[in-house]
Amino acid sequence: MKQKISISAQLQSQRRIYLLSLIPILLTILSCTANQKNIKPVSLIGVGASFPAPLYERWLSDYNQKNPNVEINYQAIGSSAGVQQLIEGTVDFAASDVGITNEQAAKIKRGVISLPITAGSIVLAYNLTPVAHQSPQVKVPTALRLPRQVYVDIFLGKITNWNHPRIAAANAGVSLPDLPIQVVHRTDGSGTTSVLTQHLSAISPEWKSKIGAGKSVAWQVGIGGKGNEGVTALIQQIPGAIGYVEYIYAKQNKLPVAALENKSGNYITPTPESVAQTLERVKLPADNLIAFITDPTDAQSYPIVTYSWLLTYQQYPNRVKGQALKNFVNWALIDGQKSSLELGYIPLSKKVVIQVQTAVKQIAE
Repeated sequence: MKQKISISAQLQSQRRIYLLSLIPILLTILSCTANQKNIKPVSLIGVGASFPAPLYERWLSDYNQKNPNVEINYQAIGSSAGVQQLIEGTVDFAASDVGITNEQAAKIKRGVISLPITAGSIVLAYNLTPVAHQSPQVKVPTALRLPRQVYVDIFLGKITNWNHPRIAAANAGVSLPDLPIQVVHRTDGSGTTSVLTQHLSAISPEWKSKIGAGKSVAWQVGIGGKGNEGVTALIQQIPGAIGYVEYIYAKQNKLPVAALENKSGNYITPTPESVAQTLERVKLPADNLIAFITDPTDAQSYPIVTYSWLLTYQQYPNRVKGQALKNFVNWALIDGQKSSLELGYIPLSKKVVIQVQTAVKQIAE
């Protein structure tokens, strides 16, 4: 009898010890729940370039899953409009494929910081597929070769048909269709347009004197679409179309892209390797981290490549917003880069990441 009482007492004592051990755990859970309830949601608004929009969409989704109290909305309205809204103070950040000029930066009293956040290539996508289906004898390569002066003259309206002798000469053995070329360009102020026209100006004195470089130019031929997505849609719809878009838009929509002749005379397709090789030659100055290479010289470099910049204010009246944006950028520089290759963008090099991390420290100080 005494033995049974003793065993029962031991069991009760063990239960009490077990329950007491749960108290700190329960208090921790309750504390965390209370803290989560006390965390105020933060909402950030950004606008700008369509070039990085697919990558931003992935980043914002991934970041929100890990940080549900932070909601970041981004609208791709073009680099020009994005920079203008940053100047007007109607957004929390902007994105631009050409960074920001000194004149524009001077208009922002709160200061501006330009952060290269990703990089990629601008490709010449074309649509000859319907013709190939209608005419089995026409064999269109997936990477049509376009010499430097040929694609300049296409955009100048001097080469107007796909079976032009100068296109045929660069694509021996290919039966090119007797089909008019329809140039498609941007209608909105575009960093993508600026990067392309800087390149065309660098390789063609005629282009430089007649058209020049800029986010908006006076196109001599073609029809316009809004944003990379608008240009892509028109290329898909129009047999014989050719236009310039960020690589991911061609990739997602399965549009063939041209192999472009570079300064060394080699025909290069846009690959992670050929684009990264071009980026290695871009030296970002410490004061604003904005630089371009308009006509790379390396033998295997793809010729039309750019960084894309996230533009932030230096001062945020709402320090919570400033810190939230700072945290997101730091996440994008490390974890976010892992999504780049999958979507057709180029991850930042370690050297550039370090440069950007240093610049990020200036936000909200």
